[in-house]
Amino acid sequence: MRRRKFLQYLSWLGLTPGISSCLSSIPDILYPAASFGNVTLLHFTDCHAQLLPMYYREPSINAGSGQTNNRPPHLAGQAFLDFYGFKPGSKEAYAFTSLDFAEAASIFGKMGGFAHLTTLIKQLKYTSTHGNILLLDGGDTWQGSATSLWTHGADMVSACNLLGVDVMTGHWEFTYGSDQVKANLKQFNGEFVAQNIALSEEAQFLTESETDSVFKSYVIKDFKDVRIAVIGQAYPYTPIANPKRLFPDWQFGIQEQRLQQTVDEIKRQKSTDAIILLSHNGMEIDLKLASRVTGVDIILGGHTHDAVPKPVWVENSTGKTCVTNAGSHGKFLSVLDLDINRHGLRELRYRLLPVFSNLLEPDADMVRLIENVRQPYIKQLKKPLGTADRLLYRRDTLKGTFDELLLDALLKTNDAQIAFSPGFRWGTTLLPGQTFTYEDVMNHTAITYPNTLRRTLTGLEIKAILEDAADNVFNPDPYFRQGGDMVRAGGLRFHCEPSAEFGQRISEIRLTNGALLEAKKSYSVASWASVNQVANGKPMADVLADFLKTQ
Repeated sequence: MRRRKFLQYLSWLGLTPGISSCLSSIPDILYPAASFGNVTLLHFTDCHAQLLPMYYREPSINAGSGQTNNRPPHLAGQAFLDFYGFKPGSKEAYAFTSLDFAEAASIFGKMGGFAHLTTLIKQLKYTSTHGNILLLDGGDTWQGSATSLWTHGADMVSACNLLGVDVMTGHWEFTYGSDQVKANLKQFNGEFVAQNIALSEEAQFLTESETDSVFKSYVIKDFKDVRIAVIGQAYPYTPIANPKRLFPDWQFGIQEQRLQQTVDEIKRQKSTDAIILLSHNGMEIDLKLASRVTGVDIILGGHTHDAVPKPVWVENSTGKTCVTNAGSHGKFLSVLDLDINRHGLRELRYRLLPVFSNLLEPDADMVRLIENVRQPYIKQLKKPLGTADRLLYRRDTLKGTFDELLLDALLKTNDAQIAFSPGFRWGTTLLPGQTFTYEDVMNHTAITYPNTLRRTLTGLEIKAILEDAADNVFNPDPYFRQGGDMVRAGGLRFHCEPSAEFGQRISEIRLTNGALLEAKKSYSVASWASVNQVANGKPMADVLADFLKTQ
């Protein structure tokens, strides 16, 4: 997008008179410095290895169930704008919703990018009146792009070191395998924390380890007259959502009791003034956890990709906890300015800052690092595969147009009647008319178990898959939701009732020719990213690339 057009549009919004006269002044207007408190937490999460600015469309449907339906984080579109008081057509409407996305993208441009994020972080540090700043990474950082896959996450470790990440936790990081995770962490300048990962009993016995801890449970950060604890909470359902074979000796879980014991230990022994939980649970789990675990002041959440402009305060038996979530793909940076003394957290002020790439000059050092990372692969990354004929996006509770493209490729390549694709929330958006490159394909398929699979399933087994996926998304108890949107299905359509009981949510399953799915009849089914089976078909990226060449 042309910078002049963006500046003109901002002047129409009345942001500042004469805004186009000096680009360097714009960040000060959109990202004002806060003169409040004595500690600042900077938090990003779920960037999914997107080093460059990109488009990412927020969901038009973000359905929930139980008490959280139609409440944060389950708000989208106009309901989101109404709840938070944003105007249609504004820069906030573009950043936080899917409304008029293609048109808004042509005005406001791409978002995120590590070089631009670096500039924003440096500005916040430079303008801080106290200098007590922590940069926290909520995980899903080493996965989601071609270069992250091909370097086994090393590109993102280097980028995070330059960015200045102090503490991180994880999820998709573990899919490189336990050995690679350990190797990467040796190169990481910050600290990795995860109180809810433990060695299996057998692994602890064989290694003769005195403790079952795999990583540090928490770290203590000392500032002048203030002491803060940061506890790590990695994604609790990693062995369910991802192949257990990649980390066979590690056990995961929410570990609520273990977390409470950790909080109590910190309060009893460490003389801390505030306790932060750096979480990759997903916001709904965090909201429930905050009501049950006492002593945590703030939960900085991730995993569900919810961009929440205002924190949610949750009461528990001894006080209340502030719960936040900072979006995904490098689009946002959350800023929490804290007023802390020896009696604890007195007050906080929260901002979720959209990272507008056109308004933040890229940091030169980060630009060089990114160019060096990409240079060996640039020819492959930029290989053109066609032109997007519509808005291609992934994130939505029930379906996405990019997922439909994956399903079409699976059906044709495998000569299958039905296809399934995981309800991943990561993957960048392509605008209508945008050149489709191999890098775009990899932004949706870059995982360590990408192979496709063709098998025969009965109608009863197919319904069971759909019911299990629906329960994962719509179970009224957040502790039984294991992340991701509804599984994507090709070659059939069905009715889904989120509020129904388990086993009764899916009905009216029909093939595309209108025929009802028969319980005892067998059907050919293509899929990819199998968690429990080792597939030997072509990787999904190659399947899609070949399919695009034929269109």
